[in-house]
Amino acid sequence: MFLLVGLGNPEPRYAANRHNVGFAVIDEVARRGGVAWSERFQGRLGQGVVSGAKVLLLEPLTFMNRSGEAVSAAAKFFKVRVDETVIVHDEMDIEFERLQLKRDGGSGGHNGLRSVESSLGSPDFLRVRVGVGRPPPRWDPADWVLSDFDAGEREKLPSVIGLAADACQAIVERGMSAAMNQYNRRVV
Repeated sequence: MFLLVGLGNPEPRYAANRHNVGFAVIDEVARRGGVAWSERFQGRLGQGVVSGAKVLLLEPLTFMNRSGEAVSAAAKFFKVRVDETVIVHDEMDIEFERLQLKRDGGSGGHNGLRSVESSLGSPDFLRVRVGVGRPPPRWDPADWVLSDFDAGEREKLPSVIGLAADACQAIVERGMSAAMNQYNRRVV
């Protein structure tokens, strides 16, 4: 069973931020599968079927820097292995409109990933990295990820979210290697 996790911040004021693209992708996966939500494990938890397989969907409500607490609690309760845990998150090192799927690795300065790695005790989870691009000159990276997408990006965002949701479904359906071959660095 896969645990698909979107990273973000729970308050409405963060909803349109670049940092919340993980929530948006998991919301799309849930919408496609008709998944109902409940609050458990310090997060929004959904259980359903994606591509014919039973999955868990999770959006931690602990704020980005403590995301691992919710991920670890759900993974332990449902006995989901680290290599069956998929983290969907924003990535500044990838241009907007691109994805990269990845097995394991470091946090790259992403506090949500750092928290997940610490709480799971391993960096060996799967990642769907959704490009949000680098900040303009003189922008603090933290301010960049906590800023909203601009008007041009908002027009393209549904396609980006849809592509990332497709990638999540491909991981569940065909496995990480096949999904990586199909979606890595793909442009919307």
